[in-house]
Amino acid sequence: MAGKSRYLNELCRIWENKGEFLIELSRTINEVQTMPSINNEIEKKLWNAADQLRANSKLKASEYSVPVLGLIFLRFADHKFSMAEKELAKKAKAGSRRVIGKADYQARGVMYLPEQARYSYLLKLPEGENIGKAVNEAMKAIEAENEDLKDVLPKTYTRLDNDTLIALLKTFSEIPMDVEGDVFGNVYEYFLGEFARSEGQRGGEFYTPTSLVKLIVEVIEPYRGRILDPACGSGGMFVQSARFVQNHKKNPSSEISIYGQEKVAETVRLCKMNLAVHGLSGDIRQANTYYENVHNCIGRFDFVMANPPFNVDGVDKEKIKDDPRYPFGLPTVDNANYIWIQEFYSALNDTGRAGFVMANSASDARGSELEIRKKLIQDRVVDVMITIGPNFFYTVTLPCTLWFFDKGKRQTERGNKVLFIDARNIYRQVDRAHREFTPEQIEFIANIVRLYRGEPVETVNGSDEMLEDKFPEGKYVDVPGLCKVATIEEIEAQGWSLNPGRYVGVAQKEEEDYDFTERLQELNEELEQLNAEAAELEERIRENVGKLLI
Repeated sequence: MAGKSRYLNELCRIWENKGEFLIELSRTINEVQTMPSINNEIEKKLWNAADQLRANSKLKASEYSVPVLGLIFLRFADHKFSMAEKELAKKAKAGSRRVIGKADYQARGVMYLPEQARYSYLLKLPEGENIGKAVNEAMKAIEAENEDLKDVLPKTYTRLDNDTLIALLKTFSEIPMDVEGDVFGNVYEYFLGEFARSEGQRGGEFYTPTSLVKLIVEVIEPYRGRILDPACGSGGMFVQSARFVQNHKKNPSSEISIYGQEKVAETVRLCKMNLAVHGLSGDIRQANTYYENVHNCIGRFDFVMANPPFNVDGVDKEKIKDDPRYPFGLPTVDNANYIWIQEFYSALNDTGRAGFVMANSASDARGSELEIRKKLIQDRVVDVMITIGPNFFYTVTLPCTLWFFDKGKRQTERGNKVLFIDARNIYRQVDRAHREFTPEQIEFIANIVRLYRGEPVETVNGSDEMLEDKFPEGKYVDVPGLCKVATIEEIEAQGWSLNPGRYVGVAQKEEEDYDFTERLQELNEELEQLNAEAAELEERIRENVGKLLI
């Protein structure tokens, strides 16, 4: 009977997938003639055009990425300047002799662009001109007029041939101005992600997958205050924090202050451009975080977010043996994971929260690392641990764990508890090698944390059904295979492990209660019906494709 049950379950799975496919296919056919223009389509179209140009050039992805992102930045700056120019012209009094100048634009938070830095000026240059030199001069002119961007913008455009540059300028001139939302920011982020995918290991150094960043932000809830990322890469944590504030009807510029450190100079520039293209600013500095405390971090920050490099060896511990940022001592093993973890801990003020990505191995590490972890747990700051499945990163297939600290919980009823969530079975398969969270899944996981904290849940992204399924009473409960709240005493009994799998257990399987022969006959009838529908849909597709090609 067990073999028959497995066979029937497999048939059910195939039937369900085929049904979903046909429903989706039918929906696509109904929509194919209208094809609404949405932001994601804009991003894909622009990326495909730019990537095709790179394929026909002699440049590697790493040589092409920064100049392309610089052109997106320039297009954004020109758009903002043009809008301000029109508004200022309208407000100018008729017959007034006062000349509108740089100070008028800066008063509106807009970068001032001299004529040679205008996108329209570059587009109109004759093809015989040295376009690379002209774009370099445009970038220098913007930096000269805007002190915050000094030495930030790329000036390597003479490496690109004239034809490629002209084509890129024309491609980005097609970014529509009338699309709702942060279209330039979305395009910039999309290109960052695609370049990270193209560049392999180096891509992982400057880019954290957006769905992981969004989940971290939703859990730590950075409504207002100072935010630090001491391994900030291209600034994704800051961008998503600002978006979180906007989504809660506040102005990020007045609610949050941004501080970042990054070791690689080129990545610092990427970060500053990313902030600027999202209308943000921050104190971003080039520094090696292990040895340099450039922001005077100890006890200063309301929020810390990071995706540090995992399992780094070779850190010179002699240089940091007396550094107060590492109050629980340095690990004796040649691995920097617990140096980073203490960096995040010590930067928080007495009510601060931290969320960061960490290698799975850190949750169960032994020896000196266990002793540091034990002290962190006993200090009652570890709040939530979420284990993530494989294939979320572009550069490695390994799973990871999200750690969350909350120094403000010590005096609450959560002071002696830690919430463990196993999210390994929650994901959307992007392609064979990559996964991500959908907005609904991010909201659902964050809502588990909100229920645990006694906060109201949020359902704007449609997590109602998932919540109703797992938490029908609208209150937190332990769910086998998904979540478990453990006390410090229970954690001690597990050898001070912070691995969610130790606590959450496995989901209970429903008992099978059906007649095998009867159910198989039902499935066969439904399969025949689906096959008939498939044939009908094939014919409709053929007809619609024929119409589109006329």
